[in-house]
Amino acid sequence: MIKWYEEKIIPVNIETIWTLFELENIQRIMPNVIENKVIEKKEGVVGSTYQQKYKEGKRVETYIVEDLEYENTPDKKHNKSGFTLAKAFEIEVAFTLIKLSENETKFIYQGQNKGVNFLGKVLLKMGGEKNNNKVVRDFMGLVEKEALKEAEK
Repeated sequence: MIKWYEEKIIPVNIETIWTLFELENIQRIMPNVIENKVIEKKEGVVGSTYQQKYKEGKRVETYIVEDLEYENTPDKKHNKSGFTLAKAFEIEVAFTLIKLSENETKFIYQGQNKGVNFLGKVLLKMGGEKNNNKVVRDFMGLVEKEALKEAEK
């Protein structure tokens, strides 16, 4: 199993960053997600499900994402979701935004990727922590870049 926890201070208002995580904007921060369709929207968000399509190279994976935790207050935004990818990996990711000031937000990205069968476990070992850390850092950098762009509007 691979786990990660990264924090980054972004010099942008919390509400501006949070809009990037809305369904219609998600491709800006997750360009490989080529489709994100609501299957069931639950009141309070937790338990809501979405069908996502993720493209890597020529391969497209389709999977169901479920919201596991959700919080949306003026000072803290949080969303945790989980999904099974390619019948080989159980993935949980959480995004947390904490308001530090009007123009400063702490962005926390954490999660875990667990191999659910032999193939998944082997692929995780081969892909390794180093590769995963690069993916995490690249994602956080993209969120910051898009947040700064959004703030300039």
